[in-house]
Order: sequence, then structure tokens, then C-alpha cells
Amino acid sequence: MANDERLTDPSETRDDQVSDPSLRPRTLDEFIGQEELKANLKVFITAARQRGEVLDHVLLHGPPGLGKTTLAQILAAEMGLEIRLTSGPAFTSPAELIALLSEQGDRRAIFVDEIHRLSRVLEEHLYPAMEDWRIELIIDKGPNARHFNLQLEPFTLLGATTRAGLITSALRSRFGIVCHLDFYPPSDLAIIVTRSAGILGIAIDEEGALEIARRSRGTPRAANRLLRRVRDFAQVAGNPMVTREVADSGLARLGVDKLGLENLDRRYLRLIMEHFAGGPVGIQNLAVSLGEELDTIEDVVEPFLIQAGLLKRTPRGREVTPRAWGHLGLEPPATAGPEPLL
Repeated sequence: MANDERLTDPSETRDDQVSDPSLRPRTLDEFIGQEELKANLKVFITAARQRGEVLDHVLLHGPPGLGKTTLAQILAAEMGLEIRLTSGPAFTSPAELIALLSEQGDRRAIFVDEIHRLSRVLEEHLYPAMEDWRIELIIDKGPNARHFNLQLEPFTLLGATTRAGLITSALRSRFGIVCHLDFYPPSDLAIIVTRSAGILGIAIDEEGALEIARRSRGTPRAANRLLRRVRDFAQVAGNPMVTREVADSGLARLGVDKLGLENLDRRYLRLIMEHFAGGPVGIQNLAVSLGEELDTIEDVVEPFLIQAGLLKRTPRGREVTPRAWGHLGLEPPATAGPEPLL
């Protein structure tokens, strides 16, 4: 059986894994932001509890760091369900999935992170489990094979993914509740920073919290990570309070600019500007030139650059916007860019 484990998104650092548990909200009311999504989830939870049923299966998707794992744990807690946490890559055989699904006990939720990485064979075993609370067992092989249907206790499957497009339509259609998490505005992130500072015992004023929020790439995970690093700079420098000036100084030393871009983001944009005249250019060329994996570029770098209006994905390739030229202080070429390199 796959080991149950406390999982996080692939981009999460060790520092996040160690520190985040104390910062995680435990109820929907404590969960800051995503207001429309929360309002709908409260209705679904209330209706399911009134009927005495488990919550319908939930798919959570969006960029890393927006709180998919936290929200899954909150949903299980709000429904009074025991939760098992695992991930798609953790399963190497159908037997491991069957063992997890057939565990006896109280009604429960099963959280599968990076669910798009489940194999097609495993998905086939999930379909009857999700729809009819049963799973098919095959004992022996060939003419001696025997088929049994094992009845399961009702459960809620909570799936999370950063790449919803890679989930098969057959699996996606079996989730009754599909939730997309959006990037957070600075106002919401400032509230998260202030709350986290209180838990960690960090003195911070309103302007300091907002400065960190503006440069957190729209994600709570980044906001909490930057808060802890700014705290370190403030502590060593002898600053008792994280003000806007203290936050700005610490973030500058971390290489985080006014828009929240880090070194990899700027290298990515400069590569398109200086080597490919602003684009369009194919993602394969960019990955090789940067020495980074495609998944890192597509899942970590590009979503925020697109959301910030610095990058465009076109049929011909990636292309920077006029705002990106201005932000990096470079002049766009007077002539058209090169032919697309796909």
C-alpha cells in the first residue's frame, strides 16, 4: 500500500514544509480569500450534512501555493471526515490503491495530490469506486481468474492538481465539485501576512504587510516564505518592527523586485528579449537555454508572468509584452522578431 504522507506541491521548499502547519487555517471562516468559492463550498457542505451524506468528490486546481492542500483538509474537517493524504506518483500498482480505498473505519476523505499523474490503469479502478462505492478485484490470471466486487464505505475523493488539462475527461467528469483557485489580490495577501505575523510573533505594521503582499506573486505560500525571510533580516539588523522600509530592504536583498519577480523570472524575460527579440519563441528553446525543466517553466514561472501582463502565450510561441520591456528598462527592437522556433 502507498504510504500515507503529508504532501505539498512540488515547488514547496523544505522551509515551507516545516513552518506552514502552524500557519494553515483550520476552517473555511479562517481561510482568507477565494470568497465566491468559499460561499459555494459552504452551501455544498451544509446540504450534504443535512442529507446525512458524504460530500461529493472535489477537484481543486490552480497554480502552486494557492492553498489546495489546506482547503482539502478544511473540507474534510468541516464534514467531520477522517482524511488520508497521498499523491498520484505514490501509487505503483492497483493493489496499493485498492488497499487504500478498502480501509475499514469511519466515513473518510482521501486526498490525492497531483492527481493528473495517476496512471490510466489506476483511473479505471477509481471510476466504479467514485460512482458506486465498489471496486473490482481480480484474483489469479488466465482461465483461473476470478472476479469479485468489493463494496466500499462512502468516501469523498479530494483531488488536487496544478495541471488540470492533463486530467482525462473521464476522470474529471466524475468529480461533482470542480474548484479553480485564483491568484490572490494584494489586499487579501496583506491580511494573510498580518495573520501569519501574529502567529509567528513578528511585529509588523500595515504598510510592511502590504509591501510583502504586493511582491508575493499572488500566492499565500510565497507571502509566508517572504515574511519569514524579512523577519530574519529585521532581527539581525535590530529592527523591532517590520515596516515598509524594512520589508523593501529585505526583499531587495532576496532579489524580489517591485512586481514580485525573482531572478529566474527576470532571466526568462531577458532571454526572450535579448536572444529572440521579444519573441515569439518556442518553450523547448527557452527550457534548454535556461537549463530548467519544462514543468518548472510552465507551472512555476509562466502563470504569474501571464497574470502580471508580462508574457503572452501565442500559437507561434512565447512573447513578451510592452510592459515587460518597460519593467526591465529595455528598449524593444525596431524591427520584427525572428521566425518562431518551435
